[in-house]
Amino acid sequence: MPDYGHDLLFSANIVPHAQHADTVVATAQLAERAGLDLVTFQDHPYQPALLDTWTLLSYVAAATGTIRLAGNVHPLPLRPPAMLAQAAASLDLLSHGRFELALGTGGYWDAIASMGTPRLAPGQAVDALEEGIRIVRAAWDTDAPGRIRFDGRYHQVEGLRRGPRPAHDIGIWLGAYKPRMLRLTGRLADGWLPSLPHLQTTGKLGEGNAVIDEAAEEAGRSPRDIRRLLNLGDELPPAQLAELALTHGISVFTLLAGDPRRIERFAAETAPAVRELVAAERAAGAHLSAGPEGARASLETDGTQVSAGPDGAPDDGVRLTDGRVWDESTRPTAPRPDRSRSHTPHRQSDGRHLVDVHDHLRAELAQLRDLVDQVAAGTLDAASARSKINTLTMRQNNWTLGAYCESYCRLLTLHHSAEDTALFPRLRSAEPGLVPVLDRLEEEHHAIHEIIERVDRALVAFVAEPGALGNLRAAVDLLTDNLLSHLSYEERELVEPLARHGL
Repeated sequence: MPDYGHDLLFSANIVPHAQHADTVVATAQLAERAGLDLVTFQDHPYQPALLDTWTLLSYVAAATGTIRLAGNVHPLPLRPPAMLAQAAASLDLLSHGRFELALGTGGYWDAIASMGTPRLAPGQAVDALEEGIRIVRAAWDTDAPGRIRFDGRYHQVEGLRRGPRPAHDIGIWLGAYKPRMLRLTGRLADGWLPSLPHLQTTGKLGEGNAVIDEAAEEAGRSPRDIRRLLNLGDELPPAQLAELALTHGISVFTLLAGDPRRIERFAAETAPAVRELVAAERAAGAHLSAGPEGARASLETDGTQVSAGPDGAPDDGVRLTDGRVWDESTRPTAPRPDRSRSHTPHRQSDGRHLVDVHDHLRAELAQLRDLVDQVAAGTLDAASARSKINTLTMRQNNWTLGAYCESYCRLLTLHHSAEDTALFPRLRSAEPGLVPVLDRLEEEHHAIHEIIERVDRALVAFVAEPGALGNLRAAVDLLTDNLLSHLSYEERELVEPLARHGL
C-alpha cells in the first residue's frame, strides 16, 4: 500500500492509573521533555481503577505546553455528541490547539450498559457513531448559517447553537477494524487508529487501507485526507517502523509505555532513526518522479534488458576486488516472457519504480565512495600541513563519513527487508516459476548484509584510528562489486514480471 506522505509523529500511550495519578501526569510531562509529539490515554469510564480520561486530559493540558493530546479512544455511547463537541472544542482552546478527538463505538457493552446506556448491536453502534460525527462537525462549524437541527435514529438535536469553534481543525480519528467502520472512516474521518496486537498481522493494515481508500474515493475524498495511526503495543525496531510507514502509510506510532526509559529511548533513538529512513526512501521516490533527468532512457519489459540511465550502466562487469561471495554463473533465470505481449505505462510503473529505487541506491553508493576518496585526501593534507584547522577538518570529515555509511547501510537493509516481506511473497504466489529466482535473491540479500556488517566493523575501526582507511576502502569496494551485480540481476529477472502481474 502507498505512503500517504504525512509527517511522522511519535507518541506514548499512558495507562491512567487512579492510584498513581501524580505519576501519570509526570510521565506525560516526561514524554514532552523527551521530544514526543503526542500523548494518549485510554478511556474506560466504567473502570474504577482508572482516572476519568476527560478530566485527566484537561489536567495534563494545563501541566504541559507543546505535546498534543488525545484519548485512545473515547467510546461515543457514553457521551452525547453535542456535549462531546463542546468539551473537545473547549479543551482545544484551552490547550492552544493541541487536542485531537479519537472515537470508537465502544468495545465492552456489558460495562457500557452497566452505566445506564442503552445497549446497541454492532451495526447500530456504527450508525450511531456516524450520526454523532455529523453532529460534532456541525457544532464546530460556526460559519454555517442557523442552528443545528438533526433528527437521527439514535441522536437528536433541536435548535442547538453552534460553537465554540476549536483553536485548530481537530482531527477525528476512529478506532476501526471491521468493514462498516473502515468504510465510515473513509467517508467521514480524518484518521484511522487501530492497534497492532488486535490486527495480529501487518497484512491487515493493507486490507484496511484498501477499504478506507475505496470509501474515501467514492465519497469524493482523497485517501491522503485520512491519516493512518497505529498503537504498537511492544517496541519495534526502526527498520520495521519505517517499513510500516512506507508500505502501509502509517504516520503516527504510539507506544504503550509507562517506563521513563522506554519513552526516552523511543523519542531519542527510535523516532530519529525512523524519520531518517523514511526521508531517504521518500527522496528516492522524488528521484523517481523527477522527470526525464531522473529516469532511464528506456526500459524493456521483456526482462532481458535494462538500459543505462544518468548514473551509468547498472553493472558494467568491472570488478574492484577479487572477492566473490557467490558464483554468478549459478544464478537461476525466470521463464522468458511472451515478447509479443505489451504492457501499458501503468503496468510498467512497478518495474520502473524498482529500477529507480535501485538507481537511488547506486547514486548513494557512488557518493559513499566519493566520501572515502575525500577523507583519504583530507587525511593526507592534514598530516602534511600539520595545521590545527586541517586536523579539525579531517576529524569532521571522518565523522561525516561515519554518519553517511551508517545511513546508507540502514537504507539498504530497509529496502531488502521490504522486498523479502512484501514484494517476494506476492510474486511467489502469482508465478511459481519465479520461486528459484526469488530464493536466490533472498540468499544474496543475506550475503550483502554480511558485507554491510564488514563495512560497519571497518567503519568503527576507522573512526577510532584514521590510519585504518585502507580496510574501510576494501570493504566498500567489496560492497560495490556485489551490490551492483545483485541489483542488475534482480532488475533483469523481475522488471517484466512486475509489469505482468501489476503488483
